[in-house]
Amino acid sequence: MAVVSVPLFLIAASVTWAINDPGLYRRGFEKYNISVYSGITDEDLIRVGAELRRYFNSPEEPLRVVVPVYGMERELYNEREVHHMRDVKGLVRGVYWVAAITLVFLLIVNGGGYYLWRRGFARQMATLGLYGGLLTLALVLAVGLFALVGFDSLFLLFHQVSFTNDLWQLDPRTDYLLIMFPQGFWFDATMRIAFTTIAGAALLVSVSSGYLWFISRRQDQTV
Repeated sequence: MAVVSVPLFLIAASVTWAINDPGLYRRGFEKYNISVYSGITDEDLIRVGAELRRYFNSPEEPLRVVVPVYGMERELYNEREVHHMRDVKGLVRGVYWVAAITLVFLLIVNGGGYYLWRRGFARQMATLGLYGGLLTLALVLAVGLFALVGFDSLFLLFHQVSFTNDLWQLDPRTDYLLIMFPQGFWFDATMRIAFTTIAGAALLVSVSSGYLWFISRRQDQTV
């Protein structure tokens, strides 16, 4: 259970960071020329991104964003999009909970073990970090490779598994959730999440394996 908690925490933490990173939104808007396709200025797009992040992190319902589109102020999202965003918000909150619960669990396991057995538990902590990091790398690399060759299928499967209705089936010609966040944006976000998760797992594996090698070498020298 503790080993499985490591990839759950690293992935959930990476998703949480991506959701709340203004730079991810800004770079996506710039890369895909969203101001041109949406009729919303770059400055107002940044404001809409901030409104979405505030919505995810508050109890506020429903989502209401008013912004100038081609110079005319209007409600940005229609009723179908608003209801879909309520579902997305529930998913985001679930990710937050996974990150928080797994972090607390890992702190209790490692902190409690170290408190009870002191240095005798250090090897177990390092082993947990090593196996958890390796499991994370295997999972993320497998999903990442699949995303590189079949992101369309992965993106569709994600929606089919995550949502119990068809509100996510929007029109890219008229619905601003798709105009602002095209599939390329989500591919980039997925790669960003994969990269940060892999970086965290690689660091964990390096530190854990280095510590295990150190204590093994020290024991050999004392024999």
